[in-house]
Amino acid sequence: MTAIPSLRRALVTGGSGELGSAICHALAAGGYHVIVHGNQSLHRADDVAAAIREQGGSAESCAFDVTDAGVTRAALDALLAEGTIHAVVNNAGIHDDAPMAGMSDEQWHRVIDVSLHGFFHVTQPLLLPMARARFGRIVSVSSVAAQVGNRGQTNYAAAKAALHGATKSLAREMASRGITANVVAPGIIEGRMIGDDFPPERIREMVPAQRAGKPAEVAALVAFLCSDAAAYINAQVIGINGGMA
Repeated sequence: MTAIPSLRRALVTGGSGELGSAICHALAAGGYHVIVHGNQSLHRADDVAAAIREQGGSAESCAFDVTDAGVTRAALDALLAEGTIHAVVNNAGIHDDAPMAGMSDEQWHRVIDVSLHGFFHVTQPLLLPMARARFGRIVSVSSVAAQVGNRGQTNYAAAKAALHGATKSLAREMASRGITANVVAPGIIEGRMIGDDFPPERIREMVPAQRAGKPAEVAALVAFLCSDAAAYINAQVIGINGGMA
């Protein structure tokens, strides 16, 4: 589907997942034409985009591997040929947990490749078009693990914490062009990713709010940061974790 020219366009990496889907729906409700990204699951991205259109929103889908610089650039060039991408939500990320003493090189590099290198591969080509438009919103999804650490996740915490420094620096570089860059750091959020590691009794022990967050709660924060109302919020790491950090 071709974007409606009058709408600002937003790209959500990992938009076919549970959290990504909620973010896509929230952005569409806020008036964006949403580009739903999937990696190897274009059919899931198609489904999210179709659901948005059925609800009266504007959306399309795409799929590419954010760890591959060349493939990502080619995909973004094709999208940019249709117009500026005004907002990007770097939501793509993976877990591959192990204690660092037993972590393989592959586990370390794979997690960092997606969250950190993917952030660069996706965001960098969008910056100059945003600057020419004098408007841009960059939101990267981190984790409470990057703020307080978590056993078995040195790779994940390192990748997400790196986004904090990169985002603060990027915000300083681009702020005069009407572009903001912020980080959202969720805690324990409902969905498949928490699995059996976080039974209800453990969540009550860990989270002062005594419950897991909802994808829609994170999505609402992301959508706000991508709105005109958030123009003076920049270079921030905003936790959404029920009081964990």
